[in-house]
Amino acid sequence: MNYQGRLKSIIKASGWSQEQLASHLNVTFATLNSWINDRSNPRAKALANIERLYFDTIGVDTVDSNVLTAVKSQALKCNMSSEKLVGNKELLDKLTLYLTYHTNTIEGSTMTLSDVEDVIFDHKVLSNRTAIEQAEARNHHATLHWLVDLLNQDKKIELSEELILVTHLRLMNGIISDAGKYRNHALRIMGSRITLANYLKVPELVRLLGTEDSSNYDLITDMARTHAQFEQIHPFSDGNGRAGRLIMLVQALGSGIVPPLVRKERKFAYYKGLEKAQTEGVYEPLELFIAEAVLFSQELLSI
Repeated sequence: MNYQGRLKSIIKASGWSQEQLASHLNVTFATLNSWINDRSNPRAKALANIERLYFDTIGVDTVDSNVLTAVKSQALKCNMSSEKLVGNKELLDKLTLYLTYHTNTIEGSTMTLSDVEDVIFDHKVLSNRTAIEQAEARNHHATLHWLVDLLNQDKKIELSEELILVTHLRLMNGIISDAGKYRNHALRIMGSRITLANYLKVPELVRLLGTEDSSNYDLITDMARTHAQFEQIHPFSDGNGRAGRLIMLVQALGSGIVPPLVRKERKFAYYKGLEKAQTEGVYEPLELFIAEAVLFSQELLSI
């Protein structure tokens, strides 16, 4: 793919405007527009930046093992505890705002960051957003805080079937009729090659989640494997992505590191990593994605 194709793919995948993409590439709008419309060509450094941003947005098929080890090592040093979050309202509010905004936007919410802030902190009812979108924001906010409080009370909380069911109930209460209940029908994800679990096997598969011997795995690997397995089980009729990302928060905080932030701009890379793990058993791209998401959270929170 030439650089013009990559630029257009970045815009499509990220949802950025040309102005926003230009800012990420540290060039002017006029320069970017000239590249896209073939009026000028980017130089070598700019081409390298386009390539980097393209793979950051779209995702990778293979990962250099040395790069993966280095990034994971950095991520595992990003310390954070539930006590710190509970004791620092500003920090907790910022993490809550960004996690809530991005996780719901990935699932199709049209609410802006300021919309989410108005709804979850100022308890506003917005006339230009649907009731469902606003309920999704409020529920995610409340569920995240409940999980943080739970972790603060019990540092060794286990990823149990009960925890998963209650998390989903709180997350989807008032949004779907079967919140907190396993799906009782077949399901497939439109546009995906992933074969989801037979609904009759869902309860057993959820109970087995995270029980495999992980003594040879680090936390990032554990998170990647658990997340890929959970999303392939797809235990609920809706809300699986949001529930799965909150499970990663539990795993991260329970082990004392910053929770990963799956950004809407990297949705394609996220899905690509998941698909690679679920169809081929290759987890490295998803591990790299999660480690980078932890580092992004740390930078966002200025820890």
